[in-house]
Amino acid sequence: MTGPLHLACRAAEVELQIDQVTMVNPVEVTATVRCVAGPARLGARFDRIRDSAETIELELTQILAHPGLAVAAVDPVHTALVTLRGAGGRLLASATVGSGWQTIQGSNPPPTTDR
Repeated sequence: MTGPLHLACRAAEVELQIDQVTMVNPVEVTATVRCVAGPARLGARFDRIRDSAETIELELTQILAHPGLAVAAVDPVHTALVTLRGAGGRLLASATVGSGWQTIQGSNPPPTTDR
């Protein structure tokens, strides 16, 4: 039984847990996140929030590992300040004791090949 059941159970390739949303505007959100599945690379696209019916369309456009240190990826268990562009950023919220952490799920871009 590997047909539809397999597709329905597919695990997200990339997951970021939202800790603190620091800036939101109609097309962009900046947040402190922890990578829980990945690594998450620049260009990763997030299309869902775990345990939510809401859909998002956000692309990872910047990763700051330390203030002023831009990197190309964030590895699991590491924290970074990230910028995501696209639709659905207003659905993201900072973690609280009562609400817990939101986790966004998606996939990395295909690897590039240099020729």
